Amino acid sequence: MTVIVRDLRPEDPADVENFTHARHLALPFVLWAPAAVLHRALHTHPDAHYRSLVAEADGEVIGTAQLGLAHDSPEPGHGYLNIYVRPDRTGRGAGALLVRTAEDHLAAHGATKLFSWVLDEPRSRAFAERHGYRPSRSAHFLGLDLANATLPPLQIPPPGVELRTAADFADDPRPFFELDAETTVDEPSDVDTEFTDYGLWIEENWKHPLLDHALTTIALVDGRPAAFSAAHTHGSRYATAMTGTARAFRGRGLAKLAKNVSLHRARAAGYTEALTGNDAGNEPMLAINKWFGYEIRATEVRHVRELT
Repeated sequence: MTVIVRDLRPEDPADVENFTHARHLALPFVLWAPAAVLHRALHTHPDAHYRSLVAEADGEVIGTAQLGLAHDSPEPGHGYLNIYVRPDRTGRGAGALLVRTAEDHLAAHGATKLFSWVLDEPRSRAFAERHGYRPSRSAHFLGLDLANATLPPLQIPPPGVELRTAADFADDPRPFFELDAETTVDEPSDVDTEFTDYGLWIEENWKHPLLDHALTTIALVDGRPAAFSAAHTHGSRYATAMTGTARAFRGRGLAKLAKNVSLHRARAAGYTEALTGNDAGNEPMLAINKWFGYEIRATEVRHVRELT
């Protein structure tokens, strides 16, 4: 059996579907959809030198990779590669070939430090260590049986607080962008991220095909966006893409308020499963999700490799 690595063919719906299916089998705790895979392949900033790769054996997609430069980081030279092989197709060399192809591409475009998420299980961690990667921070995948969960009751917003949706900002999303940018800077990560390009944010985030503008909920304080919970949806699954609060309004329960409204609306709309992810060190957000009833389903460990 010969394994080859090639680029995803965005113009081929079947290829995009096969990429998505392989990713879902390897990482079912994340919301994968062909439209999202295609959107990322076509709309990531050129400075990221982004690629989606597939490992193919006898015409079957058995592994995938997404890789690029962290172009929105204030520190240059950071690259990422996330490699996943179908759990029923391991041991055929697909992962090693994907890693080598990804590293060659990133090094050629100036990457000096590579980051990769690896499932926290012995075989995956051993694979990463064999390729020169050392473990760093960890993150949890969480899930909630939304159809049967006992959600906290809806609360009346305190005086001066108003709950709106992303759809209410359709004519001018910039206030939402500014809130997202401020909270993203403070998100725990090995690689700092800064949203400074409004037009790019519109293309990559606001126009993301899975962003549910009706379920994405924003808390305003005296008319100013203060906290939000962004929702992605596909099929019967709902995922929290980001939850955050502006620095001046933290400690008032506004993010919890926004997310609770979004979850209630999602269940009323027929979504049956809720997904999210948290850095293992983000205790405030983990506590909020535990309050909603989320449970940890899996853990990933960020691995790092310095290129010399």
